[in-house]
Amino acid sequence: MTETRRRTLRGVVVSHKMMKTAVVAVVYQKRHPRYLKDYTVTRRLKAHNPDDKFKTGDSVLMEETRPLSRDKHWRIVAKVA
Repeated sequence: MTETRRRTLRGVVVSHKMMKTAVVAVVYQKRHPRYLKDYTVTRRLKAHNPDDKFKTGDSVLMEETRPLSRDKHWRIVAKVA
């Protein structure tokens, strides 16, 4: 059986008030197709944080996983320095 490579994203924890869940803001740049201006897009994703190890303000690395709930499809793998 072949191993599939999972998508990873880097972001900042903006909330950890839920049990075993953290909200991570992922920021990236996009270019407008017509006006060719770069603009910032922020996605707020819910990620699995089982031991409540990662707190607000931490830079983290997330990995895509199977659906854990209706909104939660990511899990936090490590803290990025």
